[in-house]
Amino acid sequence: MEKIKLGIIGIGNMGTQHAANVMKGACPEIELVAIADINPARRDYVKEAYGDAVRCFETAEEMLDSGLINACIVAVPHYFHTRLAIACMQRGIHVMVEKPAGVYTKEVRLMNEEAKKHPEIVFGMMFNQRTNHIYRKMHELVHSGEYGEIRRVNWLITNWYRPQAYYDSGDWRATWSGEGGGVLLNQCPHQLDLWQWICGMPVKIESHLHFGKWHDIEVEDDVSTYVEYANGATGVFITTTGDACGTNRFEIQLDRAKLVAEDNKLTVIEFEMSEQEFSATNKSPFGAVPRHQVEVETDGKNEQHVGVLNAWAAAILRGEPLVARGEEGINGLTLSNAMHLSSFLGKPIVLPIDEELYYEELMKRVKTSRRKENVTSVVSDTTGTY
Repeated sequence: MEKIKLGIIGIGNMGTQHAANVMKGACPEIELVAIADINPARRDYVKEAYGDAVRCFETAEEMLDSGLINACIVAVPHYFHTRLAIACMQRGIHVMVEKPAGVYTKEVRLMNEEAKKHPEIVFGMMFNQRTNHIYRKMHELVHSGEYGEIRRVNWLITNWYRPQAYYDSGDWRATWSGEGGGVLLNQCPHQLDLWQWICGMPVKIESHLHFGKWHDIEVEDDVSTYVEYANGATGVFITTTGDACGTNRFEIQLDRAKLVAEDNKLTVIEFEMSEQEFSATNKSPFGAVPRHQVEVETDGKNEQHVGVLNAWAAAILRGEPLVARGEEGINGLTLSNAMHLSSFLGKPIVLPIDEELYYEELMKRVKTSRRKENVTSVVSDTTGTY
């Protein structure tokens, strides 16, 4: 069997998980041959875990120039995603970027422009939640047009609880200079990607962010956002890392149905006629649209990170489709940047955002950002997380 020769930049939480998945045989068309990490302790971990099977490098550039690999996963802090992805492309190395695509769209746009110069490179984004059968079915139902247009979208995603120990596990975490944002940039890129993938991009965003409300951090850990779409539909997105017992409920109200994703189930309530038709013909002041719940069939598959990597390998070897093209990463990041900018300026933001203005506002905060002192980096098992 032909295999791609993989290198991983960054053996932290996610890089370690990707390495483990490949080494245990979950990705049969991928062979892990090299890693790069500036932390000697992480290189020692790889040497102890995998011996001579995996070559260790102190810098990304050394690994990329070694000739050992033809594909690379970028799994480092957010500010380095775009630079290292571009470095891979310029060397003819296929690249998979961990979420988010970057910290600000101005830079991610440069990454996407570089990708256009290298059509032979398979450029993917690690949006593993797109493999979830529930969200894939929601995407299918909304995009089929069977139930008409979207009228309202609500996503309450507050089950991202993180204790202070999480934020204290790295000096770069939850800082403007090290991470570039909080819950929107660390935990929620998956939901922001799914939101735009399923519902499309809004045209207007108004967001209220609280910075260090529940934790000793300088970035946002509590978010409430309102959006408007071109067709007049509205939406709400609420998230936090401060709720001890949170909720994940995603609702989409359409002309002729309501979709609800919660507790790993998808509920579809079909209306026997559109709300518009019912309202125009109904004679009862308190009438309700006739409806019924339908059984929704899905394939039940939820392959997550392994599914993304296996699709990436298939795209490299046989030209098969990716789960998410790398260029799509800018969409969810646009939502994140717009939410930040709305809160920074205290006003609604009309899309497309002013990328220069966002960059200026972000850099103001980076300039006064403080890294944590006397922090011992901790790598944790991410199994079972998003």
